Amino acid sequence: MPRNPAPARISRRTLLRATTATAGALATAAALAELETPAHAAAGFVKGVDISWVPQMEARGYSWKNASGQTQDLLSILKGYGITAVRLRTFVNPSGDPANGHCAISEVAAFAKRVKAAGMSIMLDYMFGDTWNSVGVQNPPAAWKSMGYTQMLTAMSSYVNQTITVMKTNGVLPTWVQIGNEINSGICRPVGSVSSPAQMTGLLNAAYNQVKAVSPNSTVCIHLAQPQKYDVMTTFFSRFAANGGKWDMSVFSSYGSADVAPGIVDNMRKISAAYGKPFLQSEFGGRVDRASSTRAALVAYTKALKAAGGQGIFYWEPECMSPFTGYNMGAWDSASKRPTSIMNGFTEA
Repeated sequence: MPRNPAPARISRRTLLRATTATAGALATAAALAELETPAHAAAGFVKGVDISWVPQMEARGYSWKNASGQTQDLLSILKGYGITAVRLRTFVNPSGDPANGHCAISEVAAFAKRVKAAGMSIMLDYMFGDTWNSVGVQNPPAAWKSMGYTQMLTAMSSYVNQTITVMKTNGVLPTWVQIGNEINSGICRPVGSVSSPAQMTGLLNAAYNQVKAVSPNSTVCIHLAQPQKYDVMTTFFSRFAANGGKWDMSVFSSYGSADVAPGIVDNMRKISAAYGKPFLQSEFGGRVDRASSTRAALVAYTKALKAAGGQGIFYWEPECMSPFTGYNMGAWDSASKRPTSIMNGFTEA
């Protein structure tokens, strides 16, 4: 049996799950069923997962079974569901805490080699912190905390250049790079707060420039959460664009139910179209103990994304199991170690 780490206090997803929709966001399941998928969107649509916890879980003895009950390499199981891409987060100076640390760039690059060997594409998610940053929290790494803007600009450039170079040296340059994670309120606050848009944009552009200097073919993404809050999306992107913000793609987190998926995806489409950017959903999830409704939501989002021209969807940490973490929005059964019916959603849409 795997060692039982201390329970992780991860509540970030509870902030993201849509319980109500903004005006115009509600749509019926019948309307969703009538959506037709444009051929250009369906061809090459990315089905992905964020499985950043895997190295820590494996180090503690965890393994995964396929639907038939046979222990198998997780990447092989995921490929059987049509998964073609893996998203991996990286922290700046992380602790050794199993669930809330790790993910230094050296560990990420080592795991990325396995992902590449499996024939899958890589998305790199820069957290720009020593641990979780998300829609409600955007803390700089401890080493940057006392820096002013000019110092932080230098630190940002150096950090991104060094880390993307590590990926290049290991032969695992990412297809997509998120410069920040759910950065509705900015990055490295308060210096890079959305209320200081020139500084926020300067830091993000420094990251963009360094990614492109080392990996010009990587698609650099801006990642926001809760696209049902259209005014928040507009506030961020209008300030970022007005200050000369650079990005190649807009990506979003959404954990809503099936009935709100079409409206939320339409918000993604509208805000992306306003700036002439492609888009995808880089985070989705749902309760593992409500597998049927989570599977339905996965299908609904996938259909809505395809219909709207979205380029893909990523499930956040489907592989997680207790007691490694108390997070209850994975897609594997902790008792049987088999995938739940949630994963079938990837093959149904």
